[in-house]
Amino acid sequence: MDNNSLHPQSEHKAALGASMYVPTTHKDLLAIANGDKFSHLRSVILCTEDAIAERDLSYALFNLSLALQNMGAASDTLRFVRVRNLEVLARVLSMPGADKLSGFVLPKSTRHNFAAYFELVRHTHHLLMPTLETAEVFDDEEMKQFRLLLSAPEVRRRILALRIGGNDLLALLGLRRPTSGTIYSTPLGQVIGRLVTIFKPHGFQLTAPVFEHLSQGSWLDAEVAQDMAHGMIAKTAIHPDQVPQIERHYQVAQSDIELALRIIDPDSPAVFRMQESMCEVATHSSWAQRIIEQARLFGIRHAADTAPAHAPTTSLTQLSSDEGIARP
Repeated sequence: MDNNSLHPQSEHKAALGASMYVPTTHKDLLAIANGDKFSHLRSVILCTEDAIAERDLSYALFNLSLALQNMGAASDTLRFVRVRNLEVLARVLSMPGADKLSGFVLPKSTRHNFAAYFELVRHTHHLLMPTLETAEVFDDEEMKQFRLLLSAPEVRRRILALRIGGNDLLALLGLRRPTSGTIYSTPLGQVIGRLVTIFKPHGFQLTAPVFEHLSQGSWLDAEVAQDMAHGMIAKTAIHPDQVPQIERHYQVAQSDIELALRIIDPDSPAVFRMQESMCEVATHSSWAQRIIEQARLFGIRHAADTAPAHAPTTSLTQLSSDEGIARP
């Protein structure tokens, strides 16, 4: 995959999967960016912001510059840098090898500071993922105004997704995520719901916040299920063990893919009964197309399937052929 060919309207929008954050001080930064280490990663975010103490920033940028110079130009992993501020973005863009990056994660993005960031990347190929993590997120009108700014044609085509910064938003409320529960049991549950309804109907994808409690796997499972119920099929990971656990949920149940293929079948009636549910082609086609795309990317999960998400046992092509339905 050539990073220079990326476009947010392509399947790469959904292919983010579980994006693993890696501090740019990491001793194996180059190996991770090249996919030599943690080769199962679909996307990686090399962080120069919260993961780096101010005293370590110079070394972090030096280490990043070495990685950019030496990493391969083509990669099966989407590679982003989470910049600390405008100055760091400018410095990274000036580094040899910056063109090998898929794009940048922008910190604390608002309608007031986005233009300055965009101006720096306007004449590059890089995609952008603004992070929603400031007090403006709690103001629906501010978010609508930000959406309008991002909807300008020259901007819109560069926005891969909007990332929800859960920890920063909780910090603004003087809170920390509980160890027993999901983020949806906090005040952010309603906030996330509003962000979905403000941005998603207009074609913007959102990524779900990080789950930082590494020993609470059952709560991570519960949270990913709630993320998906909100239409988010991408999430921040902070440890490589979280990646297959998250992406296992993104595999599509065989019953769902069978239903989706029936919904998009041009010979299906407008309304029909299947799997003890009423299906309406007009209202469920969008869901069906999303499910089919998700199955292409993450595979199909059988009832007894325990395979990791990156090694599905059945492909969509196989199922379509078996069912006699043409692959859309």
